[in-house]
Amino acid sequence: MYQYDQYDHQIIRERIAQFRGQTERYLAGDLKAEEFLPLRLQNGLYVQRLAPMLRINVPYGMINSTQLRRLARITRDYDKGYAHVSTRQNFQLNWPDLADVPDILAELAEVEMHATQSSGNCIRNTTSDPFAGIAADEEIDPRPYCEVIRQWSSFHPEFAFLPRKFKIAVTGADHDRVATEVHDIGLRVIQNADDEVGFRVMVGGGLGRTPVIGSVICEFLPEKHLLTYLEAILRVYNLYGRRDNKYKARIKILVKAMGAEAFTEKVEAEWQFLKDTEATLTQEEIDRCKSFFTAPNYDVIDDEPAQARVEHLAGEHVAFQKWITRNLFPHKVSGYAAVVLSLKPTGVAPGDITDRQLDIIADLADKYSLGEARTTHDQNVVLADVKKDDLFALWEEAKAAGFATPNIGTLTDLICCPGGDFCSLANAKSIPIAEAIQRRFDDMDYVYDLGDIDLNISGCMNACGHHHIGSIGVLGVDKKGQEFYQVQLGGRSYENAAIGKVLGPAFSQADVPDVIATILNVFVENRQGDELFVDTYRRVGMAPFKERVYAK
Repeated sequence: MYQYDQYDHQIIRERIAQFRGQTERYLAGDLKAEEFLPLRLQNGLYVQRLAPMLRINVPYGMINSTQLRRLARITRDYDKGYAHVSTRQNFQLNWPDLADVPDILAELAEVEMHATQSSGNCIRNTTSDPFAGIAADEEIDPRPYCEVIRQWSSFHPEFAFLPRKFKIAVTGADHDRVATEVHDIGLRVIQNADDEVGFRVMVGGGLGRTPVIGSVICEFLPEKHLLTYLEAILRVYNLYGRRDNKYKARIKILVKAMGAEAFTEKVEAEWQFLKDTEATLTQEEIDRCKSFFTAPNYDVIDDEPAQARVEHLAGEHVAFQKWITRNLFPHKVSGYAAVVLSLKPTGVAPGDITDRQLDIIADLADKYSLGEARTTHDQNVVLADVKKDDLFALWEEAKAAGFATPNIGTLTDLICCPGGDFCSLANAKSIPIAEAIQRRFDDMDYVYDLGDIDLNISGCMNACGHHHIGSIGVLGVDKKGQEFYQVQLGGRSYENAAIGKVLGPAFSQADVPDVIATILNVFVENRQGDELFVDTYRRVGMAPFKERVYAK
């Protein structure tokens, strides 16, 4: 895991001191709200419906136990005792006092955390596979390159005021667990036929008002050219991206308007001025960043007897059996597994976590997973390096803390934005919809029979809940001052991503669980074998779902 160097510490200290002065001037009335706006945004601070919201970066989702404990303390001392895991792998505080934010930032800096560029029209937190480094389907560990991008993009003077916010995702695995195809830039780390490391580069993906699947503009970019090529992309965007209309300012609009081929030509032309300059990555720098992510000293474990012991315990404890079936991820090292701690128990806003639970995860990480944890883009937490012989003990502790809901990947492991309960942009509440669905589908045997289903809920068209790429997506809309919910079907976030299509007219809040039930009934009736929902939808189309849902 990356550790701050002297430059990181100095830059963050100076930024906090700068923002402290800006905050004091604003509170004293010496800085206008419109002047303070871009300053607070680039320090992660929003003004929401009821209180400020502070978004704290978790670079590529990695966080250690010391940082978790500090977050726990901050939520106790400065907030209402809980935080929220976002779809950008960050943590959010929903109730800090504005005057306390500089102190919070100073506390975070002590444990090498910050909120810089977690919002604003700049390059946001770079996200990655929560199983990076341990996944069997991984070709190259993406984390060193995420760190390269983090260092390059932090305080980059040319990209501090882009036309609009900018998001980058990186994966090195065959299965895309970070939705690279719907990012402004999506990178997949690959090797070519000559065993050279490089990147497949996609540009122009995104959700929001105009959901778009990104376009491949480079099939193989050698690793040394990563930063110069990214810089060329950003320069083209900065030069040609629209600034007259924020709804048309994202790079996806530019790529769509120009066409992927013309956009690529602009990037390639710009790249000629940057290629092989001082921004070209040296092997020394690549190796330096790789050194932060070397494999730990795993114990040598015979997997077969370890797995047999796990299965024996599963045979004696049905709840444990369900948990290992749904909440475990295979590890490439013999005798180990990755564990997903579910933040989706019924009755709790998806992704919410209390100060006490943060402390418990820190303890679990120290005890069972080498002192580290990872946040996921679907709002859960991963312990990546758990010995199989420790799984039963971990499950018992996780169960007592509320983390052992055996629902990962299922209908009730839904993504949900804070919605109208907190966000000033939302058209409708999201959290009550999520809870109503979880309560309606509380028969886990039925939920398991449905197989993997992504159900995503957003409170507005900004799509923070990624509703466009859910197998079933729910969007809150305003109809003459009333909250209604539009349903979309057929979205897909992983490889060969797809944008869902609108089922039809929106529904009242009370109707949503019944609508979801009808959709699932149509799926079950038309399903072939163990077919996934999205595959059944692609085969039979929208018509049978629409006919049943809107039947008089």
